Amino acid sequence: MSADTFPKLLVEQAGKYGSGKVALREKDLGIWQSMTWADYLEKVKYFSLGLISLGFEPGDKISIIGDNKPEWIIAELAAQSAGGFGAGIYQDSILKEVAYIINHSETKFVIAEDQEQVDKILDMQEELPGVKKIIYYDPKGLGTYRSDLLAHFPDVIGLGREYEKSHPGAFEKNVESTKSSDVAWICTTSGTTGFPKLAMLTHRNLISMATNLGRVDPKFDSDEFVSFLPLPWVGEQMMAVASGLLFGLTINFPESSESAQADLREIGPHILFSPPRVWENMCASVQVKVMDASFLKRAFFNACVPIGRKWSEYQFEKKKPPFYFPLLYTLAYLAVFKPLKERLGFTNIRSATTGGAALGPDTFKFFHALGISLKQIYGQTEISGISCIHKNGDINPDTMGEPIPETEVKISETGEILSKSPAVFPGYYKQPEETAKTVIDGWLHSGDAGYLTPEGHIVVIDRIKDVMSLIDGVKFSPQFIENKLKFSPYIKEAVTVGHNRDFIIAMICIDFGIVGNWAERNKINYTTYTDLSSKEEVVDLIQKEVHKVNKGLPENAKVRRFVLLYKELDPDDDELTRTRKVRRHFVEEKYGEIIEGMYGGRDAIGIEAVIKFQDGKTSTIKTVITVRNV
Repeated sequence: MSADTFPKLLVEQAGKYGSGKVALREKDLGIWQSMTWADYLEKVKYFSLGLISLGFEPGDKISIIGDNKPEWIIAELAAQSAGGFGAGIYQDSILKEVAYIINHSETKFVIAEDQEQVDKILDMQEELPGVKKIIYYDPKGLGTYRSDLLAHFPDVIGLGREYEKSHPGAFEKNVESTKSSDVAWICTTSGTTGFPKLAMLTHRNLISMATNLGRVDPKFDSDEFVSFLPLPWVGEQMMAVASGLLFGLTINFPESSESAQADLREIGPHILFSPPRVWENMCASVQVKVMDASFLKRAFFNACVPIGRKWSEYQFEKKKPPFYFPLLYTLAYLAVFKPLKERLGFTNIRSATTGGAALGPDTFKFFHALGISLKQIYGQTEISGISCIHKNGDINPDTMGEPIPETEVKISETGEILSKSPAVFPGYYKQPEETAKTVIDGWLHSGDAGYLTPEGHIVVIDRIKDVMSLIDGVKFSPQFIENKLKFSPYIKEAVTVGHNRDFIIAMICIDFGIVGNWAERNKINYTTYTDLSSKEEVVDLIQKEVHKVNKGLPENAKVRRFVLLYKELDPDDDELTRTRKVRRHFVEEKYGEIIEGMYGGRDAIGIEAVIKFQDGKTSTIKTVITVRNV
């Protein structure tokens, strides 16, 4: 495409496809509603003019909070068309996080999905002096609200139609004046050490990234993509917005997060990009279904998976399999893997990628065994989401692939991964000193430890600050061990500790649904998560899983002791980021008493903890957690 900004791309694609091709599709009340490229452009145009009529000026900002819906992307492009830009807020963010992003970004207009999100903003009205309007697009429950701040999304579009009558050609003139160097969007960083930083990404950053990614992982205008991951995340912006506009993809929005898997099956997308958590959950769900299957189905699955794993190993190592093996794999594929792919909604998948954090090799190999050519992506928010990817025919489960075109990657003297490309961001919003620490002489300092293989693949070890050493000087990667543990369907989260200690310990969160299912099948009564995690039978179950993982770890990297935590790690308790990354140092500090008890040789630790709910209410938990040796 010749256009160099998102609004220009939209105009160009609408001119190319008009009413003849679907651009956006949303499931509403069980029915898929389609929007053509012409409709898409029309809504962006009039919403943009409506914003201007309400006082939106060039340089102003919007914040959007809610589920993935067409209105989100329409509002995003409308703000850009009016000479401004915006930031996305995770819909499960607590009030202090919402207030921080709105105030720090100097947001003037908030686009909120529904009553829940509107209430968040209205409850903090005095703390958000810069907000001039709250525009909602799901009116359910808002009919009795009487605030001058509120406006309904369709009404703003109506204002735009009226505005055009007295300002003909204003939208087209505004779009033409957008420049590739303009900030297109603010993406929040992971925020593993506190409030997230706001990374500004320009049109040039995002379009160059999408273009170069498309050169090694092709996308076509006949492709379907399902947008079910949070749009504040740079990975979803990379696919649903940048790649969608550039390649003319059809972007589909599920009815809700609960129906996303079923809706994905109905669409049968050609492209799927998800962080490790999604792939881990899918892997766990498959394993649980196998446990619940009949003896014959279980036997078939357990017989075929090793064949699939062996087949994938031949592909990874670029070795020719024995003459009989293609037939053996074809039979396994037809008997087990093909029906399983259909159940997962992967029938049409051509491009399956994962990024945002390291995916454990076991999970990675599992999907390849099923015949899904999963590829790793490596990057950061500050480089528009991606710098490296596996290429077709050159996939290695232990690496993150090679740099995409126009991207350079090198390793610093301290072992840090550095990147340079047109996709490197101009800086953090209102934080020049942080920008200066992150981009030095054009090179983005990732904060990740890694190295390059002789083949040019990048290997990521862990965050530099998280690489640990035992007291005898032996280094280990907590993330690597944690990913091995999380391959178990019974383990949802794990945090390993051992820096400057004699041995490694683990704090483990069980998967409540899966372990609960296991407990019911084994006639074990339980009530709450805390009760279930304290059952001796459950501790025994997890001990076997840890023992399995230890078999594949070096002697000095084995987990020696573990506990099952009495609650799940939660972003609302500052234990995880909104993208589900562990705030490691915070967790170690919060659970310091447990850690010291484990290293002190205790076999049981009494806990009295206060649990904080999203609405601000608290509850006290009293329990005893068991410490197990492995």
